[in-house]
Amino acid sequence: MNKSIVVKLAAAAAIVALAGCTDIKPLQADVDNLKQQVSKLQTEVDAAKSSADSASRAASAAQSTANQAATAAQGAQSTANQALSAAQAAQSSVDATNEKIDRMFKKSVSK
Repeated sequence: MNKSIVVKLAAAAAIVALAGCTDIKPLQADVDNLKQQVSKLQTEVDAAKSSADSASRAASAAQSTANQAATAAQGAQSTANQALSAAQAAQSSVDATNEKIDRMFKKSVSK
């Protein structure tokens, strides 16, 4: 990107020089100033790209952690569902046993 600007500036300086301009020192100073600005901007662009890359890596890590958490949550839900099913089966068994005891108690009281 900066090479293109420098080439254009050099071409512009050459055109001015060929057009009869004998003092190119001010133009050279402008070209040097523009080169410095381009270099500074390139450094800033590189820093911004580095920051963006770092943010992208952090986002990917966060997504991976979220995926792991979702998997763990699904496992916990499955375990909770199994525990609920076992508790319901145990409750049914307890209810059936209590019913048998009640019937036996009623029979023994009625005799």
